Amino acid sequence: MIASLKGKLEAIGGDWAIVDVNGVGFKVYMPTSTLSTLGAKGEEVELHTHFYLREDNATLYGFAAPEELGLFQTLISVSRLGPKLALAMLSAMSAEKLAMTIATGNTDLLSEVPGVGKKTASRLILELKEKIGAGWAGPPPEFAEENADVLAALTALGYSIREAAPAIAAIPPDPELTLEEKIKLALGFFATK
Repeated sequence: MIASLKGKLEAIGGDWAIVDVNGVGFKVYMPTSTLSTLGAKGEEVELHTHFYLREDNATLYGFAAPEELGLFQTLISVSRLGPKLALAMLSAMSAEKLAMTIATGNTDLLSEVPGVGKKTASRLILELKEKIGAGWAGPPPEFAEENADVLAALTALGYSIREAAPAIAAIPPDPELTLEEKIKLALGFFATK
């Protein structure tokens, strides 16, 4: 099994790159987030990889971060969800946002990914909500930085991090808002549910 690649970037396509490792060119499919970090042709790259092998298909998938690779492997563990769709999901949003979307049960946001309908989004959430929620227990970095006090207030009121995350995400990014105003907006989010 090929767990990682380190070599020179030979070429980049729409959803793939060719990495030359000691004279052998590996075609690696990857999300756009990883493609955008590769740099220019001839530069040294390092990727965390997943080798996907089926009777009619042998494909290598690459990721810049081990968290992306882990989420990709979790996604393809779902029945009838292949690596191409998992890659499309990781291209549509960051690994953190995708994990939070699944953990919070946001079918609307998940079904915005091309190829993922409401039915697939619901099935994904049903199968992965607990698994992803346990692995990505903390809030995404943007919540932790500017809204840590709001998160602390909501969890003190008895809301879980999973319940608080969409309420915090709904707060407009206005630096003029006070802590009290942010908490009122977050509580207002729960009132609409």
